[in-house]
Order: sequence, then structure tokens, then C-alpha cells
Amino acid sequence: MPNRRKGGIADTVLELAAPYAEKLGLTVWDVRYVKEGGGRFLRIFIDRPGGVGIEDCEKMSRAVSGPLDQLDPIPESYCLEVSSPGVNRELTRAEHFQAYGGSAVTVRMIRPLPDGRRDLRGTLAGYSGSGITLDCGSGNTVDLSRKDIASVRLREDDFLEENEKP
Repeated sequence: MPNRRKGGIADTVLELAAPYAEKLGLTVWDVRYVKEGGGRFLRIFIDRPGGVGIEDCEKMSRAVSGPLDQLDPIPESYCLEVSSPGVNRELTRAEHFQAYGGSAVTVRMIRPLPDGRRDLRGTLAGYSGSGITLDCGSGNTVDLSRKDIASVRLREDDFLEENEKP
């Protein structure tokens, strides 16, 4: 669960991009500004019911490119990427956790737990600003602090239609 600074580049771009996404019938799932190798990448993840296609990504990229150049929130050069968050999307914001309560998730911890595990699977049973409650089955629930969590991702099988689930 990334701890995002208010007013950072990602928040600024999210605020700029959201109205453009809405006009295209999309929502902005997340924004990330990262350094990888020698380059910097601004990634805008978009979504809509039924999923997004390459055309949606192209339209969103064209819609925000000019306004981003005009606002110039990033002083160095970067590569703009627009894509879907994918089926195993990472939950990063309060609205994600609220919308996907009761869903199967995989939680990756920053450091191993006392039993040596770093990855936990279960059902997202609760969320607060300070952490989550994970139902690991058989009545076993665990409260995990936000500061100890590296990521929370939906499990891919949640996106299969009921008649497609094994």
C-alpha cells in the first residue's frame, strides 16, 4: 500500500487527468511516477466497466499529453504510459479497498512475518486508513498495518465470470 504524499507529482497528475478520463467514459485507477533504469516514467492506469482496450489508452494519452506539457509538473524528461491496471490490479487508494471489500487478495509484506511468510492470501475483510483486516480462512483473521504492507493485489480469479471459475 504505497503511502502517497499529498501534493506530489502523482496527485497533481491524477487531478489533471481525471476530468479527461471522465469525458472519455473512463476512470483513473492510479498514477505512478517512477524511475526505472536510466529513465523516468509517468504511468496513468485507466479503467471502465468491461475493461479498456488499446484505443482507450491512445485516446487518454492524446487527451492528457497537451495539458501535461502546459502544466509541466515534472521538471525532467519522462515517458508517458497509459494502460489498464490489469486483472491483478493493485489496491492503493481508500476507494479501491472500499469497493473491493470481500474480494480475494494477495498481500505482500515489506518484511517477513514472524513465521517467515511475506505473501499472504485471503479475503479483504476490512479497511481503515491505518491498515487492513485479512480473512485467511478457517476463522483466522489478521490485522496488517499499512506501514508494513508493500502491496495488496486482487487475485486474478476474481475477474472470471461465475460460470468460468474452476
